[in-house]
Amino acid sequence: MTGGLLGLLAALAVVAAVAVATRGRGRVRAPARRRGLPAEVRALLDPDAEVTLVQVTTRFCAGCRRSRQVLGALVERTGGLRLAELDVTERPALAADLGVLGTPTTIAYDRRGTELLRVTGVPDAEELSGALTGPPRPSDG
Repeated sequence: MTGGLLGLLAALAVVAAVAVATRGRGRVRAPARRRGLPAEVRALLDPDAEVTLVQVTTRFCAGCRRSRQVLGALVERTGGLRLAELDVTERPALAADLGVLGTPTTIAYDRRGTELLRVTGVPDAEELSGALTGPPRPSDG
């Protein structure tokens, strides 16, 4: 086996372990403290949207399809939101840079690339909507 394949298998084992440990619907969490935003993520941000929801997925993600449905419906009924998908199946280093230990993980970014919040697991649409429209965020100024 090659080193890349071993790395991928190790990443999948971690994802599976986290998925078993965190069964159920995802909870909205505070943003992770990270320096810089990877270029692959920055390219997904919509400068015309107030918030871009980036759903981090893998090819073997059991909850990603349901998460995509929940997020898609939320985006359809909420102005200022955009949904983008980022498959990290073959990019474990990118997942590590983002602090993603399980999929689906949804990370909300403002148009400047500031992480607003994240959800690991299938999000609850009402909880996520409330968190996004909750306390005012800093302005672009």
